[in-house]
Amino acid sequence: MNRIENKFNELRSSGRKGFIPFVTAGDPDLATSLSIIEALAEEGADIIELGVPFSDPMADGPTIQSSSQRALANGVSLGDVLAVVREFRSSFKTPIVLFGYLNPLLQYGIERFRDDAASVGVDGALVTDVVDEEASELSDRFAERNIDLISLVAPTTTDDRLAKIAARARGFIYAVS
Repeated sequence: MNRIENKFNELRSSGRKGFIPFVTAGDPDLATSLSIIEALAEEGADIIELGVPFSDPMADGPTIQSSSQRALANGVSLGDVLAVVREFRSSFKTPIVLFGYLNPLLQYGIERFRDDAASVGVDGALVTDVVDEEASELSDRFAERNIDLISLVAPTTTDDRLAKIAARARGFIYAVS
């Protein structure tokens, strides 16, 4: 059982809802990003989504797009994001979900990413542009190292598609609104 599953079990048993804030790693800089996620954990965030900067975050709104651009202008890479998680994990057990796109993972190498992410304590990955069979394959590869691939659904998702997504979901399902 990983930290995400443990957290949801804890929330369920206490009758609480979860708070999952989002922070783009490297905006305004890596040290501040680390301080922000540490403060969120100290203040009771249940899970933290840590954004991986990407040059073309089309699924995100202007706020996340701008934060990604600022982080990229600072030279922030996926390796830097993993280093932030490593430092965070030295003091905190709050689950971390990396939020990003497939292209940076492909550039880094899927197996290398999976192994490095697991070694620094990443609990899940929300890869916004991975769907269907591609998502299923990636989910299986991540699960080998106890990393949940977080699935997305939209209000327009059909009941049949929702059933397929829910059947293979790990961690939690992200409802886009």
